[in-house]
Amino acid sequence: MKKLLAILTLMLMSSAVFAFDHRHTDWEALLKRHVVLITQGNASQVDYAGFKTDQTALQQYLDALSAVSEADYRRWSKPQQLAFLINAYNAFTIELILTRYPDLKSIKDLGSILQSPWKKTFFTLLGQERSLDEVEHGMIRAPGVFNEPRIHAAVNCASIGCPMLRNEAFVADRLDQQLEDSMRRFLADRSRNRFDAARNTLSVSKIFDWYQGDFEKGYQGFTSLDATFARYADALGDTPQAQAAIRQGGLKIQYLDYDWALNAKRR
Repeated sequence: MKKLLAILTLMLMSSAVFAFDHRHTDWEALLKRHVVLITQGNASQVDYAGFKTDQTALQQYLDALSAVSEADYRRWSKPQQLAFLINAYNAFTIELILTRYPDLKSIKDLGSILQSPWKKTFFTLLGQERSLDEVEHGMIRAPGVFNEPRIHAAVNCASIGCPMLRNEAFVADRLDQQLEDSMRRFLADRSRNRFDAARNTLSVSKIFDWYQGDFEKGYQGFTSLDATFARYADALGDTPQAQAAIRQGGLKIQYLDYDWALNAKRR
């Protein structure tokens, strides 16, 4: 009996040592050090030079992500899974940028005529070699898995046109709040989303054009773009009159050009 108890104790200790940190503490520390909020906290810039000096710490976090098995992942709650995938996407994007930083102006510089940077297979996740596209479209956006349109304000493509990279990790117990906050901050950034009352026009990010379908399927209460913009009218409109017009709907929608320049900290 004593021997059995000793074995069980050792197993529990080993499990505790190797259990994945769902607080994403190491990633959070890196984000706090190297992400700078701008425009009243509605956008951010990334200190890639700082990340480069902290590359050992970044690699340790990436290794922890890659060490998670498919079987372990399947045992997690849906919020734990989604937080894991969003953080993984953002962290591996940073790693991709660092492969050539500072000698690039855009993430697109890392692609070619034959292959976009998002289709490069360069990391391991859940026991398989993956690309960023596989994580975003094959896992996060897979039909019937998470059904969460707000992820479009959470995954970051290292570009100025993207919704901001938060200066904190996504975590399961605050995930809904963080996704909602990310949507509001994105829509409150006038460089990417704005209402022109004189023209009765909403000028919004190209993201809403590319992923319009995700906002029309009823997931999380999103049934149409009009309904989406009405839901966030207080973030999109600068006056009570503008907010009322947005809630009423029927506005002309214009999609802004997407800025693919690197979202690097200005020095």
